Amino acid sequence: MSGGLVALLDDVAAIAKLAAASLDDIGAAATKAGVKAVGVVVDDTAVTPRYVAGFQPQRELPIIWRIAKGSLRNKLLFILPAALLLSQFLPAAITPLLMLGGAYLCFEGAEKLYEAVSGHHEDGQDSAETLASADHEEKMVSGAIRTDFILSAEIMAISLAEVADQAFVSRALILVVVAFVITLLVYGVVGLIVKMDDFGLRLASGGSGTKQALGRGLVRAMPVVMGALSVIGTAAMLWVGGHIILDGLDHFGLGGPAHTLHEWALSAGHAVPALEGLVEWLVETLGSFVVGLLVGAPIVALLHLRSRGQH
Repeated sequence: MSGGLVALLDDVAAIAKLAAASLDDIGAAATKAGVKAVGVVVDDTAVTPRYVAGFQPQRELPIIWRIAKGSLRNKLLFILPAALLLSQFLPAAITPLLMLGGAYLCFEGAEKLYEAVSGHHEDGQDSAETLASADHEEKMVSGAIRTDFILSAEIMAISLAEVADQAFVSRALILVVVAFVITLLVYGVVGLIVKMDDFGLRLASGGSGTKQALGRGLVRAMPVVMGALSVIGTAAMLWVGGHIILDGLDHFGLGGPAHTLHEWALSAGHAVPALEGLVEWLVETLGSFVVGLLVGAPIVALLHLRSRGQH
């Protein structure tokens, strides 16, 4: 009897070790998948703060919380099941869908760049009463969740492509981990960004001279931070979209552009040994940005020409 119990305990210990190793593998794979989607994460973080602009400070965090819940719902209830079904029954569709999403990111980035250069963007001047209304809040939250759906789909698709060789259950668990971590990261950072000026005002209105100076510095820095986020978000759309297009072309046997860019990056890195890794990344990112612009700009031009023709 004791021998059987010892054997059973050994089996339990082995299963526990295997489970622990599996959890470690899932964590590592989720980290790898999330890192691949970092460009879209930056874009998501940069886009969201504009949806809480103009609201009363006490409503900012509740609105971000509502958007975060909508984002997690997007990922877990809609995108995750669709992604898993595709990966299980129609894996060949993943790359074309990724490229379609990449083209959309290229379009969005090129459109924002066009608006910045031409000044053709809409700046609604809503009254304080409108900004404070429940209808306006509902409209902004719904708009943010719709935008998040597109970006979340791209994040999950990129992550799925990185773990496509995993077993079905592992794939599902990895994507669940990615969904939670990415949502927490994006909306945690967004919350810190939108409350930074309030924190600065609180410091500036009391405390020692050092605290007041720090508070005033934070308040003055916020317009710069928001402007930088807008630029980073636009650039991220173009370089991520371009990179996805290059990878997709390579997948279909048209790897010339991706391989050429990689060779240029390696050559540039070798020319600056002290900063080799950084230089390689910069060259590949700049190349992807250019590809994104080359893909997105014609789409923007065609849509604007069509719009003018209808008027």
